[in-house]
Amino acid sequence: MRVVAAMSGGVDSAVAAARAAEAGHDVTGVHLALSRNPQSYRTGARGCCTIEDANDARRAADVIGIPFYIWDLSDRFHADVVEDFMAEYAAGRTPNPCLRCNEKIKFAAVLDRALALGFDAVATGHYAQLRAGADGVVEMHRAADHGKDQSYVLGVLDQQQLTHSLFPLGGSTKAEVRAEAAARGLLVADKPDSHDICFVADGDNAGWLREKLGDRAPNHGGTIVDEAGEVVGTHEGSYAFTIGQRRGLRLGRPAPDGKPRFVLDIEPVSGTVTVGPRERLAVRRLTGVRPRWCGTAPTDLSGTVQLRAHGAELPARVRVGDAVEIELLEPAYGVAPGQAAVLYDGTRVVGSATIAATA
Repeated sequence: MRVVAAMSGGVDSAVAAARAAEAGHDVTGVHLALSRNPQSYRTGARGCCTIEDANDARRAADVIGIPFYIWDLSDRFHADVVEDFMAEYAAGRTPNPCLRCNEKIKFAAVLDRALALGFDAVATGHYAQLRAGADGVVEMHRAADHGKDQSYVLGVLDQQQLTHSLFPLGGSTKAEVRAEAAARGLLVADKPDSHDICFVADGDNAGWLREKLGDRAPNHGGTIVDEAGEVVGTHEGSYAFTIGQRRGLRLGRPAPDGKPRFVLDIEPVSGTVTVGPRERLAVRRLTGVRPRWCGTAPTDLSGTVQLRAHGAELPARVRVGDAVEIELLEPAYGVAPGQAAVLYDGTRVVGSATIAATA
């Protein structure tokens, strides 16, 4: 097959490209330029989307012996991922930009361009496994190393995208990948993993949102109230908060029982943030919208649901109709509208939906 290897400049994507080439595929390395100004995104070895990362990817491609190109997708990334991130927070929701990037950029814009150029598949360094089902459907399963499993952020991929995807690292551990990179002479063998959100340069999400949104948001200032409606603090923007948040509330008055308080609700129009005890965060029912199915859409499912990257699996019953109704068999805490609920049947990813409401 002719394969585009998406090379971020990190160790995982470099080894994935090397394995694809070693398997006999005709591989071309591609680094995605996602920032209009790479120096405005994270610098140093913690992240991606920097000039340093592009150079690391090019050097890895040279060692592997494959052609290498840089594709500028910065405008598409800004519109589909960065602007979406800002709009979701301004609306009082908590998005996951990594899922949106996979859905809109890596397995849509990149895959569309690759197929148009005559390639057959896109290979990435994600930790997940693809298997052929009995009915010929391509199934996505959790990685062999559950500690590195990234199937959650891939739960937005549909069957057409999975059919044209390769995840060469799905059966390996991170330690094995680093050892292999060193044995292949790849200089990124010891490069630290990326963390946080690639386009937030210092990792301060609230500060970044405050700078970018400012007075653009209708909720650039407001009050923090307790469940009785009594004002216990003020804030500069409700977009700096998420459901379940405990730190950074800067409350002027402690709770009567002295226990910590958590964000229970965000009202984006008035800018009111409601806080209360942790037990009030418990939810047992979720309503999901905009479902994305990895194969045929189910009608009913008894399986598990994961609500955040590297979060715990929770047993659940799911009904699919006009919306995706999820009944949790044990409570979850700190679940926010805008998060993705990814559904599993054993290790197989069934699909995902965006959480619109909780109860």
